[in-house]
Amino acid sequence: MAAPEVKSFSPEEAQQIMFHLQQPAVFTNMSDGWPALRWTAEKLSDCLHKLIRFRLGRKEETNTPLFETQCSYEEATLEHFLLWTQGEKEDDVGPFCEYPKSEYWAYADYKYIALLFQDQPAMFEDVKWSQFGFEGRNGRESTLWIGSEGANTPCHLDSYGCNLVLQVQGRKRWHLFPPEDTPHLYPTRIPFEESSVFSQLDVLHPDLRRFPGFHGARAHIVTLQPGQVLYVPRHWWHYVESLDPITVSVNSWIEMEDDDVARVGEAVTKAVVCAFKRDENPEDWLNPTEEGVASHDENMQCVNLAVRACAQRGSCHRNVTQDPGDSRTLKRDSTGQVRKNSNLLTDSAPFSIPFGPHLIPVCCQQETKKDLEVKPSTNCDVKSQEACTVSSDAAQRTSAVRLQQEKYEFSVQCTARDCAVLTSKISVEDCEEPMHSTISTNDLLDCLLHPDIITRVTELLLERHTGSRRAMAPS
Repeated sequence: MAAPEVKSFSPEEAQQIMFHLQQPAVFTNMSDGWPALRWTAEKLSDCLHKLIRFRLGRKEETNTPLFETQCSYEEATLEHFLLWTQGEKEDDVGPFCEYPKSEYWAYADYKYIALLFQDQPAMFEDVKWSQFGFEGRNGRESTLWIGSEGANTPCHLDSYGCNLVLQVQGRKRWHLFPPEDTPHLYPTRIPFEESSVFSQLDVLHPDLRRFPGFHGARAHIVTLQPGQVLYVPRHWWHYVESLDPITVSVNSWIEMEDDDVARVGEAVTKAVVCAFKRDENPEDWLNPTEEGVASHDENMQCVNLAVRACAQRGSCHRNVTQDPGDSRTLKRDSTGQVRKNSNLLTDSAPFSIPFGPHLIPVCCQQETKKDLEVKPSTNCDVKSQEACTVSSDAAQRTSAVRLQQEKYEFSVQCTARDCAVLTSKISVEDCEEPMHSTISTNDLLDCLLHPDIITRVTELLLERHTGSRRAMAPS
């Protein structure tokens, strides 16, 4: 009889760790024994025969992000996808025959597991987020991501909650930036997707003439290995790319109390975007993940629902639960609805995060020859090296972990090459003022919908609502 799996942290400990983490971190063995670790693309193709929508993009280096509105889309089976990645004949790969593997990557991204396996509900139990302290949470509240080498998600932040990501097959590289780097990442809401704030730049090949502020961004880079779980804190920017021929990931967005306020901001954003862009072709500005353009009345109804729900929850702490018939995760929802069993621990007692071989922080630092025998970059100036160095306390906490890096087959690094991305080829010419051009609708929206502006508008709306309720209350 096999010995029971021994986890490094109990569910209560894992949740407490996530509550106190202020940076991304990787849990290295919390998924040991999960049946979902057998969810390779080959295994899934045996039990999933329905057509799946794939997003396809060109493998070309540009200095602009490839947004989802600029990609091609095809309906295909996983079997078609697997044969295509193996270079089989055109007749065997279905719609992928139009896309040479040497020129394109394919991504079945953001697939609700509850919909994919609605006729196989037993599959939900293969994913065990309950071991992170979220009782009853499993694959039903998760999404599936299957991609080929090069498949990527543009740099963005999620408006709602925090994120847990299980890597099942292949490796993915995550480029993460803290919320404080928002000014350096040039946020935009075009293309519009509720809950996603995109960056206007390509973080791998930044156009420093247009976006000179990016040199101040602090990249935290990690290569996620199969079996590892990445914790992404609230509002951390991230760009994600598949490194191997086939990658499979499962994630779940964990709702937080602050999402009530964020839903108001998202509802306001949607109302403004739709009002400004209504006469334009939605294919040019609306992300394919969105379900059409709502009317202004519908959008204002969402604003009012979100404001009332936020004010009500804030005053009487009553949960407004999701429609039980809707099994989607709530990454996108500006109607004020909140899932049950979603809040992280809220205690404020002193807590020391147990970093070590089973919990590895994703740090922004330039590796030294002493740590990993990597010479410091000659392209990084002093200011950039300071920006890529963790505090002395964090360095002491992680030094022992880095010495075990080879043993645990894990990479947490901002190498000389990665650091150089932030400062490479910054010349006087790169930083010259651009020619004045006509202000576009998108330029105007980037200003009106800047996160700082939306935060202030949300505050004003909630103040107005609270003041109106007080005025109407009987004396």
